[in-house]
Amino acid sequence: MTGASRGIGRAIVERLADDGRLVVLVSRSAESLEEVRAAITDAGGAAETRPCDVSDSEALSGLIEEVASTHGRLDILVNNAGVTRDGLILRMSDADFDDVITTNLRSAFVACRAAARPMMRGRFGRMVNIGSVTGIVGNSGQANYAAAKAGLSGMTKTLAKELGSKGITANVIAPGFVQTAMIEQLPQQMKDEVSKQLPVRRLAEPEEIAHAVAYVTSDGAGYYTGQVMVVDGGLTC
Repeated sequence: MTGASRGIGRAIVERLADDGRLVVLVSRSAESLEEVRAAITDAGGAAETRPCDVSDSEALSGLIEEVASTHGRLDILVNNAGVTRDGLILRMSDADFDDVITTNLRSAFVACRAAARPMMRGRFGRMVNIGSVTGIVGNSGQANYAAAKAGLSGMTKTLAKELGSKGITANVIAPGFVQTAMIEQLPQQMKDEVSKQLPVRRLAEPEEIAHAVAYVTSDGAGYYTGQVMVVDGGLTC
């Protein structure tokens, strides 16, 4: 699980651990990962940490190969790592565009490519890419982020077609507005205005995104693949 140290990522690994999965936590910060690992093990779960900069394709591929080799299998891959470099299109630099594409899209491609081999050997796999409603409807100031998240959807549907006969599913979970540290920094008035636009009249909790991931990674979800599951409180309905 990349991007496992906070917010949605942390909620996902804690939920999967609660379901009895051994979770491998990946993020840049070893200290943050250790905090999450300790919380999981204190709750009776099993977790390991692997600090890694996911923009380093060689390091990320090697990490996934090492995990599969160490444990003899790799059942689930969740790509959640992401960054933002917001700015209107006329002011967005090539570097800001490339940074977001590299971290949010290319790293998911690299991880899925590396995970495909051990999953194929085991004739089972669940690939999950965390997208965003921004990749569906766009958002002013986020051309790079929207492009990366839209790219995840197209890539995931292709993976579903290529790997489905091998017992491997591939899906996108596309959240809307979620109560994370980034959202908490916004003025309360802005959060209230966003909530008013939603049929459910509130922002999502990270655990609600984790519930969706728990389903698509379950043994019973073998017929659910190539889909973009939107979890946005009705924002795009």
